[in-house]
Amino acid sequence: LDMQSHLTKVHSVSLSSGSTEESFCTVCTDQRTPSLRGHSHRAPSVAESMAEYFDANEVIVCETSSEADASDESGLSDITTTSNSEPEEGHSTATLNYRESLNRITDKPSLVPSDTGRRTTLPAPGADNSHIGIMTILYNNIGKDLSRVSMPVALNEPLSLLQRLSEELEYSELLDIANNTDDPYQRMVYVAAFSISGYAWASWRNRYKPFNPILGETYEIHREDRGFHYISEQVSHHPPISACHAESENFTFWQDQRWKNKFWGKSVEIISTGLVNVSLPKYGDHYEWNKAVTCINNVLSQQRWLEHYGEVVIRNTKSDVCTCKMTFVKSRYWSSENNKNEIQGVVLDRAGEVVHRFGGFWHEGVFCDTMATPTCIWKPNVQPDDHFRYYGFSRYARELNELNAELKDVLPPTDTRFRPDQRLLEEGKVAEADKKKDKVEEKQRERRKEMAKRGEEHIPRFFRNVLDEAGTDVWIYNGTYWKIRQDPGFSKTENLHLW
Repeated sequence: LDMQSHLTKVHSVSLSSGSTEESFCTVCTDQRTPSLRGHSHRAPSVAESMAEYFDANEVIVCETSSEADASDESGLSDITTTSNSEPEEGHSTATLNYRESLNRITDKPSLVPSDTGRRTTLPAPGADNSHIGIMTILYNNIGKDLSRVSMPVALNEPLSLLQRLSEELEYSELLDIANNTDDPYQRMVYVAAFSISGYAWASWRNRYKPFNPILGETYEIHREDRGFHYISEQVSHHPPISACHAESENFTFWQDQRWKNKFWGKSVEIISTGLVNVSLPKYGDHYEWNKAVTCINNVLSQQRWLEHYGEVVIRNTKSDVCTCKMTFVKSRYWSSENNKNEIQGVVLDRAGEVVHRFGGFWHEGVFCDTMATPTCIWKPNVQPDDHFRYYGFSRYARELNELNAELKDVLPPTDTRFRPDQRLLEEGKVAEADKKKDKVEEKQRERRKEMAKRGEEHIPRFFRNVLDEAGTDVWIYNGTYWKIRQDPGFSKTENLHLW
């Protein structure tokens, strides 16, 4: 019995301590109908839906552990079901089927032109940071918010968090497809695949962290090849809040992200509390969803690796026709490499019945086997052969910090591409970048002290603070950036210099 109980943990799901009891629970088949009737306002979780699909004979409702009861080193509590082997066998079978289906699709065609006319490499390879005593840095900051801790520049990659947010649009063609898909259930599948694609970078970016933006720092990108333009701004420093907005004829994308970083001894968790929003103009849809927890494991060694885990729920605020629930499965120490980075999800109708199932791996692709023709919804682009030398950057990431003569004449001085410490790091001048980083951060502190003396508060230029329908404090784009940018004097505004 002890061995059986231990083996069932393979199928357990991890949640952050802030999750509600409703966010994850499983019910056995004979309990399913009364449970749904008793909670008609709630659609079943992924665990419920998958249990139904795989004919689980005995799965009982489990309560969420409190934060004080959390036992694993990541600081998250585990929800463990007591069941027989059916759910586990079905779960494993689905995982194998999704992987086999993805492997049969050797290369998914992309709607984006392969030749963008932008750079394909960086000026210098990534700096070796194996000599840095990460243990000492983190040991002195156990339990603290790491966004307040100054790190050596050699731990950084030459991109800021504002640019990292824009990487979530690397596969924006999924939203283009969604906006031209009449079936609302299939449309939700493509939106879900887009939400998953934003995590693909983590498979190769495990040795470096992005720069924390300076208060007032901005970043723009205009992608004619992808049909969208994007603007972001650091609207708050403590707590750190990064807001962004992108538009195209097929979608509008926006979010304000508030990160909390916690060190738990062997891992660092990055917890995002903001919601991601996407609207599709053709159907008047407005989708919103939370983000999974990102965890850096083995943070004290050079064998660091990233994973995402938790439940992600996508809702259409303009229609209750369907809801999507996805599980990013947390790896366990006994898991094989083939079972890491797994995701499984379902699209549910109003009654909570499964309309579509999909799954795969957030670094390999998403496959939906319930459409009229089973379809590979998304596969990540092939990494450049030399990606390991250049911070693990994809081709898209290598284009983000490019600064040519044409851009220099039109970008505002607050744009990330003008940040000197980041530019020096990209050029391989690590020692100079370290000194400049200290100066940039010191200048920010001095600027904040001067404003405090005058009783002033920083006012973001391109985003405004409002309350949404739920009464939540959010930052949204004020619609001015691209209009002001057309002013020839915009790039010469002297009072906007941050560095």
